[in-house]
Amino acid sequence: MNKTAIIIGATGLVGSKLLQQLLADDVFATVKIFVRKSTGIYHLKLEEHIINFDELAAVKSLVTGDVLFSCIGTTLKQAGSKDKQFKVDFTYQYEFAQAASENRVPAYVLISSASADASSMLFYTKIKGQLEDAVKKLDFDKTIIIQPSVLEGDRNDERMGEKLGASIINGLGKILPFLIKYRSISGEQVAKAMIHSYKEPGESRVMTKKLGELFVD
Repeated sequence: MNKTAIIIGATGLVGSKLLQQLLADDVFATVKIFVRKSTGIYHLKLEEHIINFDELAAVKSLVTGDVLFSCIGTTLKQAGSKDKQFKVDFTYQYEFAQAASENRVPAYVLISSASADASSMLFYTKIKGQLEDAVKKLDFDKTIIIQPSVLEGDRNDERMGEKLGASIINGLGKILPFLIKYRSISGEQVAKAMIHSYKEPGESRVMTKKLGELFVD
């Protein structure tokens, strides 16, 4: 169908799986990725742009296509401060989404969090909620927000807290059924759900996909 997909966060746990799946998907003729450094991946469909996310205006004209997949995410430990984490988890993603909207990219798919809430007392979940609220106001024909719980899979960085949390929730879910909705999910499954959600017909302009809806065969 010769569609063009755009990815930010293509080197992360979900983004790297999403890139693999999009390159193998016949619906997409071109996959544009915007990264800080080269992935080292070479493919006829791949269009790699190495950019400075603090200077998005310099590459805004390149942010064109049929759908933007936003997979950027960090932790306070990785970022080094709350200000830097906010810049990565909110500013970079919102400004990129805004650029795509202004360039008439019709669809947007965002990875958020199951506990996203703009009024949360927790910094991480508050950022996620603020971003959700902000992108819902942008002029996309279709906005899809994916809310997974703890992500599992191989990362470039070790996140022991997430691994421990996933282990506890998965174990308790076996004896406390109401916790099953918080079970961990693989990056591969989330990537698959992002593509599936984009392709399926939508009943409304903005859709939020909860964790339990993300397990796609």
